[in-house]
Amino acid sequence: MPYRPLPARSNVPYARSQSISRGRARTGLIVAVAAIALAAGGGYWLYQKKNAAGTSTAAAGAPTAGGAAGARSGPRGAQGGSQAQPVSAGVVDQRDMRVLVNAIGTMSARATAVVRAKVSGELIKLHFKEGDDVKAGQLLAEIDPRSFQATLDQVQGTYQRDQALLKNAQLDLQRYKELQAQDSIANQQVDTQAALVRQYEGTVASDKAQVDAAKLQLSYTRVTAPISGRLGLRQADLGNVVNASDANGLVTITQIKPIDAVFSLPEAHVSTLSRRIADKQDLPVELWDRDQKQMLAKGKLNALDNTIDTTTGTVKAKAAFDNADAKLFANQFVNVKLQVNLLENVVTVPVTAVQNNYVYLVKDDNTVTQRKITVGVTDGDRVSVRGDLQPGDRVVTDGIDRLREGAQVSIIASDKVNQVDQAVQNAAGAPRMPRNLPPEVRAKVANMTPEERKAFFQKMREERNAAGGGASGPEGAASAPRERASGASGPRGGGAGGASHEAPAAAPASAASR
Repeated sequence: MPYRPLPARSNVPYARSQSISRGRARTGLIVAVAAIALAAGGGYWLYQKKNAAGTSTAAAGAPTAGGAAGARSGPRGAQGGSQAQPVSAGVVDQRDMRVLVNAIGTMSARATAVVRAKVSGELIKLHFKEGDDVKAGQLLAEIDPRSFQATLDQVQGTYQRDQALLKNAQLDLQRYKELQAQDSIANQQVDTQAALVRQYEGTVASDKAQVDAAKLQLSYTRVTAPISGRLGLRQADLGNVVNASDANGLVTITQIKPIDAVFSLPEAHVSTLSRRIADKQDLPVELWDRDQKQMLAKGKLNALDNTIDTTTGTVKAKAAFDNADAKLFANQFVNVKLQVNLLENVVTVPVTAVQNNYVYLVKDDNTVTQRKITVGVTDGDRVSVRGDLQPGDRVVTDGIDRLREGAQVSIIASDKVNQVDQAVQNAAGAPRMPRNLPPEVRAKVANMTPEERKAFFQKMREERNAAGGGASGPEGAASAPRERASGASGPRGGGAGGASHEAPAAAPASAASR
């Protein structure tokens, strides 16, 4: 087959496509530049609008001749001296202040006794309840007494027999002595009979001791309380065989009326406390709970230990408490406040009013000024101070961090502050519910527990899904419009979605033109 050269391709279509591509690129560049220019113009317009709004707001907040606008100038108005800061205030007074020493202590029972059986046997009766208060000598339990009763009967029989023998020997000795006086019997026989009488007397005395021992063992089958106090938990049940060697015994009794508190004090107070104890002076002691919010009891210091612990530099002390209401228990943890002195008629302020040895004094014109003070002892929510303060003065107790010298303040009651704080806490803890719930359903949900509320909303969601989703249920009404709006707007949202749907239809026409 002869070779035939291919005809040369015309460059007209290629040149045409290159022209179209350059035209498209030029058009895209123009569109991009226009978009950037529009964005810059919009940003500048928005910036000018914000500046104009700020200027109008500042002009509206400027103080007028009447001063009414100055009071509404916002949170920074205090810097201009025109806004009064809300604060709480307390009163300076004059009172007696206690000098207290704080310590950590443990309650100790005045006496403790473990009730044990003194004889071995089966436990047949219990006459107490755990936790009861008992008196000394009160019957607590009974052990099977039959074997001990039999032993008593046996020794009593022997005792009676020996008593009879002694009586007979004594009568024979009397007759022998009469015959001896008549010289009708040998002296040796009289002496032998007298020795026999003494032998029987010893036997009878031994028998009597055995009877007493048997009676004592029999009495031990009735277990009684050795001391008065409170019973602990039972350590043996009916039917158990108890022994005197049992470590836990039957029950434990602790004497807690009165009760003692044992705690440690710094050695610096030893000399003062020893002198006051020797002078028979009362040293009041208070017991407080673990959080130091509730006082448990009041008592007085009884004694100090005779040595100081060299490792801690403290000395042990013991205080006594009546504990009539039985609120204190043995081995209970307590906070101890020992009064070592009393300061009379000293100036005091609330503890919350002191900040870095300064207080803010409220003047008659409701302005504040700083006063330097020297802080003394603290007793409860009051602290003794020395400085330029007089009884009856008012000092700021809440809101100190927002004040400066000469600031204008408005006094609000502390109970109102507590009410506001409580309202905020209640609002924060309230359950969050959908907005479109009916009032009756909202009230019902508000009274539910978290578990019931969760189950309630879960059930509503299931019912909404079973009905076809959409607008049913508490959240469907809100979600349906959003779904419809998103569906109408197309994949890119807004009005541009309509144009995007027409683009695929126009594409074939352009291709055909090419």
